[in-house]
Formats: sequence, C-alpha cells, structure tokens
Amino acid sequence: MAPPEKPLRLLASGDVEGRLGCLFSRVRAAQKKSGPFDLLLCVGNFFGSAGDPSSDWEDFRRGTKKAPIQTYVLGANNHETAHYFPDAGGCELAENITYLGRKGIFSGASGLQIAYLSGTESRQEPAPAHCFSAQDVADLKASLLSTSKFRGVDILLTSPWPKGIETFGNDPGVVNSKTCGSELVSLLATTLKPRYHFAALQKVYYERLPYRNHVVLQETAQHVSRFIALANVGNTEQRKYLYAFNILPMASMDSAELVKQPQDVTENPYRQPGGREIGSHLLPGAKGDEPVSQFFFDLSSKPKSRKRQGEGGRGGRQAKRPPGKPPLPTAACWFCLASPEVEKHLVVSIGTHCYLALAKGGLTPDHVLILPIGHYQSMVELASEVVEEVNQYKAALQKFFRAREKRCVVYERNYRSQHLQLQVVPVPQQSCLTEDIKEAFIVQAEEQQIELLEIPEHSSLKQIVQPGTPYFYVELDNGEKLFHRIGKNFPLQFGREVLASEAILRMPARADWRSCQAGREEEAAAAQDFRQAFEPFDFAQED
Repeated sequence: MAPPEKPLRLLASGDVEGRLGCLFSRVRAAQKKSGPFDLLLCVGNFFGSAGDPSSDWEDFRRGTKKAPIQTYVLGANNHETAHYFPDAGGCELAENITYLGRKGIFSGASGLQIAYLSGTESRQEPAPAHCFSAQDVADLKASLLSTSKFRGVDILLTSPWPKGIETFGNDPGVVNSKTCGSELVSLLATTLKPRYHFAALQKVYYERLPYRNHVVLQETAQHVSRFIALANVGNTEQRKYLYAFNILPMASMDSAELVKQPQDVTENPYRQPGGREIGSHLLPGAKGDEPVSQFFFDLSSKPKSRKRQGEGGRGGRQAKRPPGKPPLPTAACWFCLASPEVEKHLVVSIGTHCYLALAKGGLTPDHVLILPIGHYQSMVELASEVVEEVNQYKAALQKFFRAREKRCVVYERNYRSQHLQLQVVPVPQQSCLTEDIKEAFIVQAEEQQIELLEIPEHSSLKQIVQPGTPYFYVELDNGEKLFHRIGKNFPLQFGREVLASEAILRMPARADWRSCQAGREEEAAAAQDFRQAFEPFDFAQED
C-alpha cells in the first residue's frame, strides 16, 4: 500500500441526537472554508429520542437528503435507539452514513487504523445490544495484539469517557470521569495507544493535554495520545461539537517523527502503582481491587481534630495489611501516626491519608515534613488517594510560603529510610532565584559525582522508578524536578547540605539535623505557632 502524499483531513463530531441537518450544515460550511475533508467520525448518541421534532433522520433514511461526506457512526448507548442498528457487524444506514459495528478495527486504503467500541459499559455477560462488556474489550484487545508489530492505532472511537482521564492533566471542569467514565475504556486506551481518542455523552468539550505511552528513562519512547471529548450538536451553550484535524497514518510515518514529544506532554493517566492498569481487574479471570488500609490517630492538642476509620487510640494496633500492600515496619517506626514512637507534639495538621509535622532539628523554624499516616517507604509506593492528598498539602504549603515571600523546595531521599518523609523547606525570595536553587543542586551533585537527571514537569515518580528502588528527588516551586537513582552509596544529608550552603540559605553549620535539635517545650511552642499561622491554608481543618 503506497503511503498517502499528504495527511488525511478528518472531522469528528459529538452526540448528533438526530440533528443531522444541523451537523451537515456545519460540515458544509467547514468544507467551503477549509476545503474538502476525507471522513466524518461520530461518537456518542447518533440518534435522538423517538418523536423528537429536531430529528430529521427520516429524510436521510428515505434518500431525500444526503450526507455531504462519508460518515461513520457508533452504535446505540440506550435501549430506545438500539433498533436503528440492525447488524452488530456494521452496515450502511443511509447513503454516505455507515454504522461501524459493535467493536472492531476499520482500516482505510491509506493505512489509517480506526478502532471502535460501541455502547456503554455493562457488567453483564453477555452485554445488552446497546452495551459492551469486559469480554468484548478482551476480545478486541486480543485481536489487535495478535501481531508482534503492533504499535498502536491512529484513532480510537468510544462513546463513554475513559475513567481517570484527567489524572496528571488539565481540569475538565464540571465533568468528573471517576464517576461517569468507563474503566474498560481506560483499559482499552492503555492497550491500543491511540494517537487520537474521541468520546462524547457528557455534552461538554474537553481536550486533554497529550499524554505519553512509555515510562520515562525506562522504556523506548513511543508516540503520545490525545483525548478529545466533544459536545452535542446544536447545543445552545456554543460548546464545540465538531473537531477538524489532519493525520498522517502511523504506518506511513518515520519512527523518529512519530515519537516526538510535545512540550506539554503529561504522564499516562491510566497507569497505577505497581504497573497495574485501570480496569484490568474487570477482565475475565482477574482479581478485584484490594481495599486501602487506614489508621486512626487523635491529635488531642489540636482544637479541631479529625477522626478516621480504623483502630483506635495512640499506640493503637495497625489494621491488617492486605496482600500486595507495602510491608509493615520491621521495628517501631517514628513516623507511623498510629505508632507510640511518633512525636505527637511536632504534628501540625492531620488529613485523611497524610499528616504534616515540623521537622525535628529543622533547617529553618518552618521546615516541615509531609508524611503518610500509614507505613509507606516512598512516594512510588503510595496509593492514588494518598498521592492526591500529598499534592494537596504541597499546594497548600506553596500558597502559605508564597504569602510570606518565600519559595518552596521539596525533596525526598528514599535511601536508608524506613518511612516516607517528604521534606518541605522554605527559602526567602530575596535569598536567591529558583534558577539559583536548581544550579546549586546541580553543581554540588557534580562535585560529588552524583548524576542528577531533569525529568519532565508533568512526570510522576511512579512512572520513572519502581517500588523498592533507592532514589533522591527534588522538586522546585516552578515545577522543575531533578532525580537521581541511587546506586551503592549516597550522602545522607545531601539535600540538606545543598539548601544550607552559602549558595542558598547561607547556614552551612545547620547541615546536620542532630546539631540543630531543640528541647521538647521549644519544639511544641514552634509547632503551635506554625499550626496557627498555617490554619487559613489548611484544607484538613473542619469548619
């Protein structure tokens, strides 16, 4: 098959809901303005409710009207419209309007590959005619992965949004895919690696930042995926329902050109800790998700303490750990909030999954730690809901310090440490620029023959390093991140030494925390002062 001389010009539409006249009028206008397009792809509800006066389907079915472009549509998403699609394998519905079928792959003469899955998610087997099941997804995956040369598809068409699509990406606004999205669609998108993925049903327009399909520093670079959700045709809010784009089929592209990463690329939203993919537990033969352990701790000195589900009391028993969860501490842990060893007087805020405490022997009076309530050794082992709360605390601290004209440096040393300690150190803005802080880390790393790698802004540590691997990580308040995979040896005070140096805080004598410890009463007073100052920024406080 000879590659096309130029990219294909395609259109994609959201829910038509029977308003074909409105849709095709817009298509004709686009063709008149920008020249001819090759195909129109429709996702969502193609047909509207019975008796809808805005529907003009009968004119097209009888042939009195004709689609101005070859149009491919997905099947029904509800029982009411299922009768419009007589053949599950696909069929022509009217001149220039073709139903693709329940599931499959459409390959054009150009080499363009379009994967499609009609209907909405169902847990029934077999699924109703207007739904798809886990078996449908498993069958589609198997048929496409049967060749070792499979690299992905050019386009994926589904009606439902994939669950979790906004993770690591831009905010879709009023839509929360964690409640309306399909886990099976997420799993399919993970496997098929579509360059474009279109969906609808939510009556909004959302173009997510592109996301990568490989793990940075671990896997060979692959092409990025772009997810676009389209609104309903003719909506009164003027939300975008028709999307025009050019695409050169993957089969015709040079590999180096195909895998180029745009500047705004983010991590893959579907990958979870341990490499598990969203929705994988739904496939035939898979096991269900394990519940997350939680802990109870009552910070009695805090005026507005919050109680959590789990075992009661300070020094209380830790909940039974389900299989596959991070190991229990091998000895008494100073940082597990349920442990009698925790220094309660340093705690300044308690959330649902994390807590905030002043650092013992801190570099500065407002040097704080973000710590998980349960026992986790590093950021890469945290469950998604814990990561989300860690990010909430980071954002709150950045606002808090910014209000005091300070920038924020966050670092973690996952080496010779039993419990995750995310160090958060404020640096006065007049001391140095963020660029100077970054330079100080790089210079001192070079002096000690430590390789610091700069990783993309939207990267997650979980996508870069596996649980159990020692590493050092620093994040600056402008989003820049530096990472070092620790080998045999690593200076335990490296992060603190850099920040204490003359280049940043100009207090090298405080590089060792043991020489900076204060008495218990002084520490308790400092924690109380910080707690009161931070309270307006503390999302964990109850009204």
